[in-house]
Amino acid sequence: MRLRNVKYAKELLESYPNTVIQNPKKWAGKWKEIFGNDNPIELEIGCGKGKFIYEKAQNNKEINFIGVEKFDSVIVRALEKVMIEPLENLKLLRFDALEISEVFKDNEIQNIYLNFSDPWPKKRQAKRRLTSPTFLNSYLKILKPNGRIYLKTDNYGLFEYSMMMLNENDNFVIEDIMLDMYKNLPEDNVQTEFEIRFRELDKPIFYIRARLKGE
Repeated sequence: MRLRNVKYAKELLESYPNTVIQNPKKWAGKWKEIFGNDNPIELEIGCGKGKFIYEKAQNNKEINFIGVEKFDSVIVRALEKVMIEPLENLKLLRFDALEISEVFKDNEIQNIYLNFSDPWPKKRQAKRRLTSPTFLNSYLKILKPNGRIYLKTDNYGLFEYSMMMLNENDNFVIEDIMLDMYKNLPEDNVQTEFEIRFRELDKPIFYIRARLKGE
């Protein structure tokens, strides 16, 4: 899918520094200061246009949420939602997920959401998948003990790969797997833009919930 350039994106994002946090690396280990409280922090990597993370923040005011997206022209759509109805418990960050261990320190994050991530289907692209060993090793550092990873995807290849990588990593325990999550939909499920589209096409949504082992 070709990314449409939004000409005003960079300027608009920089105009809302209280929501779109600039230079996120300097806040590593200090995200509670950004939110001004000790509430748990949950993270969506690849938040896209922000429907999921915005609704999670709306519905769970006692939890802080951070949406991460690489592209200005995408995350600006998430910001536009916040502009209509500001949420104090939601922040947006622009950076490449490869840098995640530089943006968050040990045990800062309660849960991580990976919603319809790029499957990078070619074998040589495997290291780019958000459940590759490199990424999982970053997650186990930033997650709190017993913190969780939630994955939703329409791509069976990514689903299968993610199961394998999590099973091979002794630090994680897979708690739940669904080949079609809409046959037993979690009560607190929040749909993403892609999820709505795939449901309209009657495509199954694959689901994994994994937990980082406690201390």
